[in-house]
Amino acid sequence: MYQTDPPRPAKEVLPTMYDLPSEDLEEPGLPDEFHHFQPQLLRETFIPSNYPPDEVFVASDLNLYYDVRHPLWYKRPDWFAVLGISRLYEQRELRLSYVTWQEGVDPSVVVELLSPGTEKEDLGQTLREINQPPTKWEVYERILRIPYYILFDRYTQQLRAFQLVADRYSELNLSELRLWMPSIELGLGLWQGNYQGIERLWLRWYDATGNWISTPAERAEQEQKQRELTQQEVQQERQQRELTEQELQQERQQRELAQERADRLAARLRDLGVDPDSI
Repeated sequence: MYQTDPPRPAKEVLPTMYDLPSEDLEEPGLPDEFHHFQPQLLRETFIPSNYPPDEVFVASDLNLYYDVRHPLWYKRPDWFAVLGISRLYEQRELRLSYVTWQEGVDPSVVVELLSPGTEKEDLGQTLREINQPPTKWEVYERILRIPYYILFDRYTQQLRAFQLVADRYSELNLSELRLWMPSIELGLGLWQGNYQGIERLWLRWYDATGNWISTPAERAEQEQKQRELTQQEVQQERQQRELTEQELQQERQQRELAQERADRLAARLRDLGVDPDSI
């Protein structure tokens, strides 16, 4: 009888991120400034409390390969996050792309920043053409089944959110322009503020108390202010101690002067033949 070799691991026979990178110098439509800064702010403030940092992977403008039967098909989300997976590919290097059949974990949330050229596809308003890859909406909803799909239009300042219910996306009512995601233990909302020197409405993550999560630069500034405040308090305490010591020294000097006057008076009384202790 012929002896058959055992099946080889999937990573040895299926394309990996090394075969399916994101970089393509011939690909048109490079991101504009907003598409650079907004994902960066999302990355800096995405700190889920229920996952350690080394088990959180976030990416922007990175190829997301989703169908092992069609390994060259991919979508390129403006921003997405995967939880419960190593921050580094196989715990040792930065990713060239995200290949779902190699990683084994699908994204938990994806964010698309609407542009005139991609708006209809992002909103699921385009139909799949025959013999063509599925639309972005179909991939997120039916193939990867991403729990939360967020869309932000910077031109109209409109924020829309869809949650996977059963097997379809259901739009959520964002009356306060905020969305809490229990499985991530984070919320996403619109924040009016200055980021990278630009004042506008930004998408930003917030914590369970409703506070916006600070960026590294903001945390550094807060820490610097705290250090300065601590130094001021220490200086004030030192000055208070010095003032107290001066007051105590003045009291001692006054007591010593009073004792000297009392001693001189007693000596004078004795010279006059009067016992000061009898007075």
